[in-house]
Amino acid sequence: LLLGCVWSQQPTDPCQTLCRCLEATETVKCLDGNLTAVPTDLPPYVRSLLISGSRLSRLPAGAFPARRLPHLSALNLSHNHLRDVEAGSLASLPSLRQLDLSGNPLVSLSPLAFAEGGSPLEELALRGALRDQGVFLSLATMLQAGTLRNLSRLEMADNGLLLLPAGIFSSLPALRTLDLSNNSLVGLRNVSFQGLGQLQSLDLSGNSLGVLRNGTLAQFRSLPALRSISLGRNTWVCDCAIEDLVAWLKESDQVEGKEALTCAYPENMLGKALLKIDSSELDCSVPIDLPSQLQTSYVFLGIVLALIGAIFLLVLYLNRKGIKKWMHNIRDACRDHMEGYHYRYEINADPRLTNLSSNSDV
Repeated sequence: LLLGCVWSQQPTDPCQTLCRCLEATETVKCLDGNLTAVPTDLPPYVRSLLISGSRLSRLPAGAFPARRLPHLSALNLSHNHLRDVEAGSLASLPSLRQLDLSGNPLVSLSPLAFAEGGSPLEELALRGALRDQGVFLSLATMLQAGTLRNLSRLEMADNGLLLLPAGIFSSLPALRTLDLSNNSLVGLRNVSFQGLGQLQSLDLSGNSLGVLRNGTLAQFRSLPALRSISLGRNTWVCDCAIEDLVAWLKESDQVEGKEALTCAYPENMLGKALLKIDSSELDCSVPIDLPSQLQTSYVFLGIVLALIGAIFLLVLYLNRKGIKKWMHNIRDACRDHMEGYHYRYEINADPRLTNLSSNSDV
């Protein structure tokens, strides 16, 4: 009985109950749907850990015991019910190189989840895990702070992203693969790819891009290692603004499957291949560059206001005598009015005059 009690109090070996441990490949797979926390007694030899399909809802500080998993380099936590990744939750994994959080409904991602001095992480997968705007902004803060400056692969596909914050990739000098596919990106005007000298592959397919401006195209040309750009399944608007993109497509060998890129708008250009567009086919009757149009409107408004001001001053000058007489009349009227107030004040201030005034009124 005593031996039985002692045995029942000892920690349960996760390799026998919750996970499948393969020492030969230094891999542990935990596919138990009832798992609610990271097992605490994982074997120290593990280099690749997969926890998926569980009820793991939060990753607290100390989720991975310090110095217990010194060789863990690949951590896959995809497709759980993970909502919160708290500060310090990944700080005790000195060898972590690959992290997959895809398919989790994240609502909180602490910018301090990794060690203060930065992380050695090289690959980060967040496919379908950034649908909460607050989580996306936290990730942007983490990236801009240089916490993950060793990243060579970043996957942010399937997140419904509309716009990217300016400078989100400014502290990722080692980035080689960037996947932004299957989002809802409508433009890249404020996005800078400068400094991504190692970037080799950029996937922008399956978004809502209508045009790529000259500034963005110039950045693509300036990236020496960029060899693969995916632009398929976007809603290209074939008007005057598309000319720069068409010219770039014809001269560039960076775009994969560029022959299949077609117009989505306007109706008369629907389905036409971008590479076959001629400038004479584009409808340039209406200005399409909104900033230029607004600038022209402001200039015109300024000219109108200046003209109105000049006319007003001219009227004042031509009627200066009448205006001067009118000002004198107003001054005299105000002076008479103030003298009346002053007279009444003197009467009210002197009791004798007050009585005299009252008797005279009677």
